[in-house]
Amino acid sequence: MRNPGNDADAPPVDYLERVNLVLDHVVRHLDGPLRLAELARVAGFSPFHFHRVFGALMGEPLGQFVKRVRLDRAVQLMSHAQTRGERPPLTEIALACGFASSSDFSRAFKQRHGVPPSVFDIATWRRAHRAELASLADGEHRHLLQRLPPHENPDGFVAELRDLPARTVAYIRVLDPYRGDGVLEAARRLLAWAEERGLADGQWLGYQWENPEIVALEHCRYDIAVEVPRGHPFEPDGELGRFELPPMRVAQVVVRGGVDLELRALDWLFTTWLPASGYVPDDQPAFEAFLGRPFAHGTEHFELHAQLPVRRA
Repeated sequence: MRNPGNDADAPPVDYLERVNLVLDHVVRHLDGPLRLAELARVAGFSPFHFHRVFGALMGEPLGQFVKRVRLDRAVQLMSHAQTRGERPPLTEIALACGFASSSDFSRAFKQRHGVPPSVFDIATWRRAHRAELASLADGEHRHLLQRLPPHENPDGFVAELRDLPARTVAYIRVLDPYRGDGVLEAARRLLAWAEERGLADGQWLGYQWENPEIVALEHCRYDIAVEVPRGHPFEPDGELGRFELPPMRVAQVVVRGGVDLELRALDWLFTTWLPASGYVPDDQPAFEAFLGRPFAHGTEHFELHAQLPVRRA
C-alpha cells in the first residue's frame, strides 16, 4: 500500500482510509472468522468490488493476506513458547490464529513453509530474518545488530512494570518501513496534524504488529502514533487512522542510544528477563514510547521506553 505524496499513481486517499480500517479489524479479530462480506462492510465497499480494491492497494489478494497474517502470528506465538523453553501448544495456537482445527493449521503451515509446524525450526527462521534486517545497516555498524546472548546484560537494563489504561491513538501507517524515509515523513505529517490540534505534546508511540524476525521486511507495517484524550472527536481521514488500544501491563526499559541499543533491550527482555519473570508476552505489539516528540534526535539517537506487553503465565 503506497502512501500519498507526489506519486501520480498513488491511490485516492479515501481508499487508504478504508483499507486501514480493514487492517485494524483483521488485527482485532484474527482469532475468529474473517469473511469477505464482513470486511467489505468495514471498508464500505460492495463485496464484488472490495477484493479488487484490496488487491490493488496491498499487492496481494484479500484471502492470501489474511492467511499470511494468521500464519505469521502463529510463528510468533510458537517463538514465544520456545523462548520460555516450552513445547508450542499447536492446537491452542491454531485456534488463537483463526484456524478451525489443528489439522487445518498444519495443512496451511506446510503449504507455506514446506514442513508441518511440529518440526519447524524457529531458531533458524529467526536468524535468517535477523540477518536480513542487519543487512540494511552499513558494514561499519552491522555487528551492532547481532543478538544479545541470554543472561548477558552489558547495558545494565532494568525492567519496570507499568499498568497502562485504555488509550486512543491517531496514527499514520507505513508499509515496508525499514527502507527509505517513509517513517520519518509520516512522523512529520502526523506531527503537523497534532500541532494544529494542540495534541503534539501527548505520548508518541511507534509500533508494528509484525516482528521483523518472523515476517519478511516488505510485509511489515509500522504505525507512528500519538495518544489523544479519550472521547476526542477526531475521525479517520485519509491516511490518518484511529485505533483503540486496550488496557495492558508492560515491562519497559529505558533506551537512550542507537537502534542497536533498542534491539539489545528487546533481546534482554525476551531472552533473559521474561523467562524468569512469571509473565508471558501478551497479544499486543512491542511499543516505542518516545520520551518527547518522535525522532527529536534524528535516526541515530533515540530516547524512549521499549515496552513489551505482558500477562501472567
